[in-house]
Amino acid sequence: MNCKNNDMVRRGRLIWIILPVFLICVKAFAFQLKENKSPNILFIFVDDLRTDLGCYGNEVIKTPNIDRLAAGGSVFKKHYVQVPTCGASRCSLLTGMIPKTEDHLSNEAIRKYISGEPEKEEPETFIHHLRRNGYFTVGIGKISHYIDGLYGYAEKPEGAAPELPYSWDRFLFNAGEWKDGWDAFFAYADGTSRITEQRQVRPYEMADVPDEGYPDGLSAKLALEQLDSLAEGEKPFFLAVGFFKPHLPFNAPKKYWDMYDRDEIPLTLSPFVPENVNPASLHNNPEFNRYLLGEEKPTLEKPASEEYAKKIKHAYYATVSYTDAQIGKLLGKLESKGLEENTIVVLWGDHGWQLGDHRVWGKHTLFEKALNSPLIIKVPAIKKQKKEIGKIVSTIDIYPTLMELCYIEMPYKTSGRSMAGLIRGKHTGKWQEASYGYFNSGITVRVPRYRYTKYYRDEQPVTELYDHWKDSEENLNIASDHPNIVKKLDKILEKGNTGLYLNQK
Repeated sequence: MNCKNNDMVRRGRLIWIILPVFLICVKAFAFQLKENKSPNILFIFVDDLRTDLGCYGNEVIKTPNIDRLAAGGSVFKKHYVQVPTCGASRCSLLTGMIPKTEDHLSNEAIRKYISGEPEKEEPETFIHHLRRNGYFTVGIGKISHYIDGLYGYAEKPEGAAPELPYSWDRFLFNAGEWKDGWDAFFAYADGTSRITEQRQVRPYEMADVPDEGYPDGLSAKLALEQLDSLAEGEKPFFLAVGFFKPHLPFNAPKKYWDMYDRDEIPLTLSPFVPENVNPASLHNNPEFNRYLLGEEKPTLEKPASEEYAKKIKHAYYATVSYTDAQIGKLLGKLESKGLEENTIVVLWGDHGWQLGDHRVWGKHTLFEKALNSPLIIKVPAIKKQKKEIGKIVSTIDIYPTLMELCYIEMPYKTSGRSMAGLIRGKHTGKWQEASYGYFNSGITVRVPRYRYTKYYRDEQPVTELYDHWKDSEENLNIASDHPNIVKKLDKILEKGNTGLYLNQK
C-alpha cells in the first residue's frame, strides 16, 4: 500500500512538472497559429493630411483617435510620398512603383499603368494581389483618384468604366444630396459644391450640421455597415476607406471648429520664399485661389495676412479633427465586432500640404512639408511593435510590407522594400535611407541629414540643398556653398532618376 501511495505521489509530482511546460507549448502553438492566420486589413486613406497630429508632436491639434491608433502601432516619423499630388501619389502606393514617365506625375497616373487593358498576370494594384490570394476587397470613397471608383469626371456613372477593374469585389460611395462623386468631393453643407457654384465659394465653411452633413460622415457610416457585414464573412477582408478632408474646401461641422482657440494656433516658421531659391520651385496657389470668394488671394509676392493665415489654418485643423472623429468610429467598430485582434490598420496621408510655408497654400512642390505625410501601421499579431520609427521610408514600401505581413508571396518586383522588420524592431540588415520625390520638372532625394533637389529647367539655380540638422524648415538653399556634398548626393539622386525628364533641359 505504501508503495502504491509513493508511486501516486511521484506521478502527481511529475504531472505538476510537465503540466506548465505543456501549457506553455500549447500557448506558443496557439500564438503561432494566430500569427500565421491571414489578417484582415483596414486601410484608411486621408487626402492632403500633413504631419500636424498629436502623435507627431503637434500639441495644439485635436486628434485623439489617430493618436490612440498610433499608441498601439508604429508611427513612421519620416515617411515620404513619391509625388506631391493626389492621383500620382496614390498610383505609387497602389502599384509600388516610382514614376517612369511624366504621365506618371498626373492625376491620371493609374490609367497610364493599367490602360483599361484585359487582366494580366501582374496585378494592377496590391489590392488586386490580395484579392487573388483569397481576400474579399471593398472600397469606399477616394482610394485611387476618382471618387466613386469609376473612370472619368462625368456626373452620371452610366457607361463609365471602373477605374480599377480587377481590384474590387465591391466598391461603394454615398454621394448624398450632392448626387455625384465630384460634387460630393467639393461639397458645401447646403447641397451645393464648388462645381455647381462655378467657384463662387470660400475655401472654408463652418456649418452647424452633424457629421453626416458632409460626405465623409456618410463614408464613415457606409464603412461601419460594411464592417458589420465583413465580420460575418468567411474570407479575410481588405476594407479601404478614403476620406476627403482635409482636402480643400476646408469645410467641417461647427463643433470641430469650436475645439480651437484661433489665437493658440501657431503660424508657419517659414513665412517667406527660401533664400537662394528660384520662385519656379514654388507656385502662386492656383488650387487655393480657385475659390473665388476667398477674402484674400495670396501669392509669393503678396502673402496672406496674419489674420487670414490664422483663419485658414484654423479651418484646416477643424477638418483634420472632423476626419479624426470618423476614424474613431471605424476603430470603435473593430473593437465592438471582435475584429481588432486580427485586423491590420494602416493610416496613410497621400501627401503633405503647405499651410503658408514658403508662402505656399497647397501641395505640388518638392519641399519637406509637401512630401512628408503620416504613416501609421498597427499589426496586432506583433505584440512588441516598435512605437516610433525614425528611418526614412517611402510610400512605395507599403505594398511589399503588407504582402509580408499577410504571408503572401511577392513574385512581382516593385520599387519598394518591406518595412515589416522595422515594425518588429528586428531589422538586421542595413536600411538604405533615401526617399525620392518627383514633380515640377525636378527630382528630390531625402537622406537623414539633407534634402537635395535637382531641376531640369532653365530657371536658375537648378540645385537646392537643405541641411535638416540646422534648417529643418528648409529656409536656406546651401547648394552653392557645398559642392562636395552636392556631388555626393547627386550620385544618390541619380539612382532614383528613371529618365522621366529625359527630353527636358
